[in-house]
Amino acid sequence: MVVLGIETSCDETSVALVRDGRTILSNIVCSQADWHKHFGGIVPEIASRKHVELLFPALDLALKEASVELNSIDGVAVTCGPGLISSLAVGLAVAKAICAALNKPLIPVNHLEGHMLSAFLADNELDFPFLCLIVSGGHSELVYAHDLGKYEVLGRTRDDAAGEAFDKVARVLGLGFPGGPAIDKAATNGSPSAIAFPRADMGGSLDFSFAGLKTAVARFVEGYRDILADKSASQYTVPDIAASFQEAVVDMLIQQTERAIQMTKANALAVVGGVAANRRLRQRMNELTSGYGIKLVIPPIILCTDNAAMTACAGYYRLERGLTANLDVDAIAVWDLEDVTVSHLPPKVT
Repeated sequence: MVVLGIETSCDETSVALVRDGRTILSNIVCSQADWHKHFGGIVPEIASRKHVELLFPALDLALKEASVELNSIDGVAVTCGPGLISSLAVGLAVAKAICAALNKPLIPVNHLEGHMLSAFLADNELDFPFLCLIVSGGHSELVYAHDLGKYEVLGRTRDDAAGEAFDKVARVLGLGFPGGPAIDKAATNGSPSAIAFPRADMGGSLDFSFAGLKTAVARFVEGYRDILADKSASQYTVPDIAASFQEAVVDMLIQQTERAIQMTKANALAVVGGVAANRRLRQRMNELTSGYGIKLVIPPIILCTDNAAMTACAGYYRLERGLTANLDVDAIAVWDLEDVTVSHLPPKVT
């Protein structure tokens, strides 16, 4: 089966075609970063308007690259949530129009489930059950995936997501937007042990917290702002701060993931989401899983950021089980993975 995927949950406009849930025929991702960088973050109004402009050209290009006719697809998978409601609404409207015109099944997909199943596109041998760390701009969650739609959330952030912290610290350091790649690049020339930034102690929980770390970096930079401006006088550099902050984030992610491995006895770990593109995190996760002798799957960078291939992949497995929806399905800004375990459809908007 060939599934068309549409992803517009935030600021990437993406269309993809995936065969049998594992083979990517095309995956077009249109970044809006240049429009949002001037504001230091995502502007929802701009994001939704750009989706309207970019979605149909992306659809045409995806079909062309895949050498697939639109009327030959087996279904349309679309991200219905969580995300920016105005952005989600654009993708869902186009998906509904295609399904109505061609009499194709509509497959609602949870954005986080899409991220998790992006690991299937990176490793054809990976299957349920597996442990998954989702780290992105809006989410930081440890999930044990028992089966499709059966997700046990072991821990999640209590405040900022890891990617959100990267963006905010990059802004404090004047490194631009998006913050993740900027911090990663700057950290290569810095010392991860230059500054002892705090790591949140979550007690016996597998939750995360990055707000305190973000505040500590902001206060440190404020205290040394004048010295940092005079590079000849400062014992610290922006790369040192970036590397020390990055190491603190990675330490917390590694610590909780290791505890989850010990608790679940998992034999496979997937690390997905935009922050999974971070080189230091990839290195440390390789070291961690090698020590436990378990499989590690981290998708290539194009599959870490928001993309429609992951949506189409999840859509295939849902279509295979007949989990489709009527055209009255709603987009929804908040749709927790716990709710996916109860129902394959987004909760109704009231």
